[in-house]
Amino acid sequence: MLFADIIPQLWPNLIWPLIRLIFFISIGLIVANLIESLNWTNKISALARPLIRFGNLSETAGASFSMALFSGVSANTMLSEAYEKKTILKKELILANLFNSLPTYFLHLPTVFFITAPLIKGAAIIYVGLTFGAAIFRTVSIVILSRFLLPAVPPPITQHNETDEHEKKNIDWGGAFKKSWKRFKKRIGKIIKYTVPIYILVFLMHRSGIFAVLESGMAEHLSFLPWLTPQSMGIVMLHIAAEFTAGLAVAGALLQEGSMDYREVVLALLVGNVLSSPVRAIRHQLPYYAGIFRPKMAVELIVYNQIFRVGSLILMGCIYFVLTM
Repeated sequence: MLFADIIPQLWPNLIWPLIRLIFFISIGLIVANLIESLNWTNKISALARPLIRFGNLSETAGASFSMALFSGVSANTMLSEAYEKKTILKKELILANLFNSLPTYFLHLPTVFFITAPLIKGAAIIYVGLTFGAAIFRTVSIVILSRFLLPAVPPPITQHNETDEHEKKNIDWGGAFKKSWKRFKKRIGKIIKYTVPIYILVFLMHRSGIFAVLESGMAEHLSFLPWLTPQSMGIVMLHIAAEFTAGLAVAGALLQEGSMDYREVVLALLVGNVLSSPVRAIRHQLPYYAGIFRPKMAVELIVYNQIFRVGSLILMGCIYFVLTM
């Protein structure tokens, strides 16, 4: 693609999305710092306390889990800040990041369901149910792994006295904001340093057709899935080479015509979801993660996330395939 062809795309496809990304990362960073400055970590982690206690995870991991229900950026920023301050080890950082799979799924669940339901009708319930089951499986697996990989955490000692009650009623908001802003200014420079060049690189790769070549290459080599019908192949290829909604639109049309049943549609969407994951991770997840974690750590976390995500989807797909034979 010529440079002259790229210029009109800079604002809508590069500059504005990059500004939005930096903005939301900044908000997440400020929120995470503010929560820590106000010592609210223990309160926020209450939602996940039974799980974190069983998994020997820290209060920081529990707070991150709870925050992930509202903001994935804030949740990951909280983990990154704790790791930088050495309050959690690398092992717990990885496990805690994977532990957030379920709340992250809930964050996107309404969008996924209300896109799939009008197009593939009853198959949407099955598909969303299987992906939801995969998210639960990932979270439960991480809790069990953490139980064996992390040392036991002693229960917190709670003391109620007049000083604590006084502090609760007199929160130093000014001091907390000042402390949060100081940490923010120290961190935001590093975030921009890594996020901007990686985002630009991904943009250039996309515009030069590198992702298209990767996606079309993956879509053409589906012969190892002989049980997929020709109609299913079309859904999978569109899922990989275009967008999720493109595959859904075709699936909805084929369902309407009676060319495919729910089972075929669900399996095709699961296969497309699995095969499109690596490219989608590079395109969307890498710039975002590199702005929160160090680049090397960001890549590690993405790899672990994709392994667990793809593995859980394959497991759910195999179970559904066997049960519906």
